[in-house]
Amino acid sequence: MINDALLKAIEIELNGSCRRLRFMQQLETRFESDTQRRRSRHLVVAGLLAIPIYFLFLINDYGFRSDVFTTVLCLRVGSVVFFGLPIYWLVYRGVLPHLREMLMASVIVMTMLISCLILVSSNALYSYFDVFSFGLVLVAGNIFLPLRFLYACAASAISILIMAAFVVGYEPMPLEAKKLALLTILATTLFTLVTNYRLERSERISYLLVLREQIRAGYYLKDNQALSRLSMTDPLTNIANRRQFDALLATRWQEAAEQSTCLGLMVVDIDYFKAYNDYYGHLQGDKCLRKVAGAMQADSRDTDLVARFGGEEFVVLMAEATATSAQQAAERIRQSVEALQIPNAGHSSHSVITVSVGVATLCPSDRLTSADLLAYADSALYIAKQQGRNRSWVADTGVLLSSANAIN
Repeated sequence: MINDALLKAIEIELNGSCRRLRFMQQLETRFESDTQRRRSRHLVVAGLLAIPIYFLFLINDYGFRSDVFTTVLCLRVGSVVFFGLPIYWLVYRGVLPHLREMLMASVIVMTMLISCLILVSSNALYSYFDVFSFGLVLVAGNIFLPLRFLYACAASAISILIMAAFVVGYEPMPLEAKKLALLTILATTLFTLVTNYRLERSERISYLLVLREQIRAGYYLKDNQALSRLSMTDPLTNIANRRQFDALLATRWQEAAEQSTCLGLMVVDIDYFKAYNDYYGHLQGDKCLRKVAGAMQADSRDTDLVARFGGEEFVVLMAEATATSAQQAAERIRQSVEALQIPNAGHSSHSVITVSVGVATLCPSDRLTSADLLAYADSALYIAKQQGRNRSWVADTGVLLSSANAIN
C-alpha cells in the first residue's frame, strides 16, 4: 500500500536524529508537490511587499548623494522593473522548485549588487553609512521571504563576497568602518541563516505531522465506512439487510415524490423453506439462502435494492417502476430461482426450491406513505401463497386505494 509506505517514511523522518532538511525522495517529492503553489504565492507576495521598502531608501540616496540621484533612481527602478518583476511573474506562473529558489536567490544577489553600485557611484561625505544597512538584504532573503536554507546560504555567501569586493576598495570609507561593516554583515548572516534553518525545519516537521494525521484520518474513514457497510449488510447472504432497506425506502419514497415517479416493491418468500431446513439442516439452509439471494441479485437492475428482510424473506425495491415492469421483474426472479433446481425433499421427493412473490407499485401522494407500499406488497405475497405458491401476484393498488378512500 502506497499510504503504508508513506506513513512509514514519515515516522522515520520524525523519529530520526538527523538534522538534514531534505526528506527521502518519496516524501520530498510529495512535500514539493503539496506546497509548491502556496510557497510560490508567498514568495511573490513577500517580494512585492519588499519593493516599497527598497524604494524608501531613495530618501537616503537623495540626502547623501544628490549629485548622482538620477543614476541611483535608474538603478533602483531598472533593477525592479527589468529584473525583479519578471522573476516574480515567472515564479507566480509556476516553475520547478529548484529553479524557483534559484530565481528568488538571484533577486537577493542582484539587490546586494545594486546597493554596492549605488554606494560607489558617489564619493560624498558619509555616503558609506549605507553599508551598515546592507544586512537588511540578507534579512529579507533569509527571514522575510525566506529562501530554502541551501539557497539562502549560497545567496548570502555570494552577497558577502560582492559587498566585500566593493567595500574594501571604497576610498571614502575609513578602514575601521570597513572592518565593522564586514563583521556586522557576517554576524547578520549567521543569525539570519540559523533562523532560516529553524523556520524551514519547523515548516517541514509541521507538514509531516499534518500529512500523518491526514493519512491516519483516511484509515479511520475507511474503517468507519467498512463498519457502516457491515452494519447495513446481511452477513449470511452479503446483500443489503433490513436496516439498509428501511433507510433507502424512505429516501427513494421522497425522491419519487419530488420527481413524480412511482416505486415498485417485491416481497419474496421461499416456499416450504422450514421443511427444507428440517430435512437438510441449517448449514444447507444457509447455502440455499445464499443461492437464492445471488439469483435475485443477478436478475435485478443495478438501481434496484435487493435485501434480506428476515429469515427466508427478501425484498426488492425498484425506482421508477410501473405495474408491468414490476410484474416482469418478479417473474424473472421467480423463474431464475426455480431454474437453480435446488432439491427440496423435505417437501416432496420431486420438489425443488421455489419462491412466491408479492408485488406492489405506488406513486407517492399526501395520503400515502412508504409503509403502505410495503403493506400492499405483503398482502400480494399472501395471495400468491394462497394461490398455490411458486407464482407472483401484483397488488391491485387502484382497488385498494379506492377502498381506503371510501372508508375515509
